[in-house]
Amino acid sequence: MIIVTGAAGFIGSRLAGRLNLDNYNDLVLVDDFSSVDKTANYHQIKCSQKVERTEFPQWLRENENQVQFIFHLGARTDTTEQDVELFNALNLNYSKEIWNLCVEFGIALIYASSAATYGDGALGYSDAHEIVEDLKPLNPYGASKNDFDKWALQQSRSPYFYSGLKFFNVFGPNENHKSRMASVVLHTYRQVNETGQMKLFRSHRDDYQDGHQTRDFVYVDDVCDVCMYMMHHRLTVKSGLYNLGSGKGRTFLDLVKATFYAMGREPHIVFIDTPQDIRDTYQYFTEADLSKLRETGYTSEFTKLEDGIEDYVKNYLDKLK
Repeated sequence: MIIVTGAAGFIGSRLAGRLNLDNYNDLVLVDDFSSVDKTANYHQIKCSQKVERTEFPQWLRENENQVQFIFHLGARTDTTEQDVELFNALNLNYSKEIWNLCVEFGIALIYASSAATYGDGALGYSDAHEIVEDLKPLNPYGASKNDFDKWALQQSRSPYFYSGLKFFNVFGPNENHKSRMASVVLHTYRQVNETGQMKLFRSHRDDYQDGHQTRDFVYVDDVCDVCMYMMHHRLTVKSGLYNLGSGKGRTFLDLVKATFYAMGREPHIVFIDTPQDIRDTYQYFTEADLSKLRETGYTSEFTKLEDGIEDYVKNYLDKLK
């Protein structure tokens, strides 16, 4: 039996679907299932049971002998949310509880960390454990993820295998419910259909031209591939933190133009000021250092940005429309 927390969400539901494709159907989906706008993400997934997030720790205590693996992908992911206590409850303390149960019952664990832990990138984007204590995230969400990474690395007891995957900018199917936190691909697709143009944030730094702010965009199916690899190689891969991006930073202009082209439209881009509430914490560059992941033996190539966008637009977004 395999557990997926956050199974109603973006990456969690996509991973659960991938597990089904690989004939893993004895799944337990964990989430807050009260949100109707997420139902489409999981209603076709084959599973043994759905468990509410608040009830999961007790459920695990009662059913631990059936569980082989946990993907803990459930989290509060809003980078504009400022309620530290909310993040402490949902991202930090809940994750500690799951970790301790995995230690107690001998269950392997993959959990979602984030590239938001790197802050402004002053220390680079290496997933070396030595720099975790010195990282300075730019918002409470990133801080909550880094706080758990720090806590995990300090533990004298850990699951027999664990991996904290530092997700970079993930895009792809099943993110329709994410509103403001959805990928720029989805925002572009919606804006172009509604207005014929796409608004991008203007640069507020002299060293970056408008639209040249850069992110490591990674297709969600590549994320699922790495998750599956880690599960299958848990006896040989060293436990710890691993970056999960494409390894290649691309500009927002690249992404938006590729979305226009996938939609069969000529680019029409307008620049607007970055909102004040995120301007001071806005990242201008991210790029995953994948050397540690590659050292585990993972050799698969990551989907080129343009190819991922074309697949997402033509095979999912156009069909939904």
